[in-house]
Amino acid sequence: MRRLLSLMQKEALVLFGSPIAYGVLFMVALVTAVTFFEHLRLYNQILFVFASSTMGGFESDTIPTHVNLIDTVFNPVMEQLGVLLIIPLPLVTMRVFAEERERGTDELLLTSGLSSAQVIAAKYFVTYAFVVLMMTVSFIYPVTAIEQGGLGMKHLASVFVGLSLLAIGIASMGLVCSAFASSQVVAAASTVAVCFIVYDLGWTHGFVSEPTAIFLDALSLRLRFGHMAEGFVFASDLVYFAAIACVSAALTRLSFELRRALG
Repeated sequence: MRRLLSLMQKEALVLFGSPIAYGVLFMVALVTAVTFFEHLRLYNQILFVFASSTMGGFESDTIPTHVNLIDTVFNPVMEQLGVLLIIPLPLVTMRVFAEERERGTDELLLTSGLSSAQVIAAKYFVTYAFVVLMMTVSFIYPVTAIEQGGLGMKHLASVFVGLSLLAIGIASMGLVCSAFASSQVVAAASTVAVCFIVYDLGWTHGFVSEPTAIFLDALSLRLRFGHMAEGFVFASDLVYFAAIACVSAALTRLSFELRRALG
């Protein structure tokens, strides 16, 4: 247990000792704030147009039902953030395993007395903790304005869970790519490619049958995250993201076993 905790501490020190971690935290927080407040500014402009066109001032019943905080600000922001997360997260996950291989220190891990499962658990735990921290930091800016818009804390909690699980799903794919990649650059590039493909599998509809298309849609990150962005947390979606993490860990362990087998 002491060796496992030492490895986790070492991983955290390496992660936060790199400027990449702070750059990703700042970038995600900035993009979240800018994206949210830009949509909020456009929403206020729309309200102003309707307010200035009424006789005697603002009348709430003159505003179309589709012009509201959720449809005009909230959902578009969540859609954009879901895609934007695919860019910075591979910068964090690319080094987790690939860097060890580049430096030749992966052999030290395998002979440290820790099992491959323990090594993987330590690295995954630290990466997931960073992802949750990243989403917490990025959520600080819009949370007050969103809550004041009448969405309620349950909706906010659902969105936070959704964004965090989406980020963890992307990070899981990145960790697998890092485990199998020959370099950090390859790990980052392959993660971006895989995540863009899996994010929305709707592009396959023109090439497969309808039952297959429905099945592929169920595997899309966008669909699962979309439910939570709308304020609904389904058990099937939680199982989906848990399955991504488990399959990712299993594939990463497979990469360890292959390296041991090949010497």
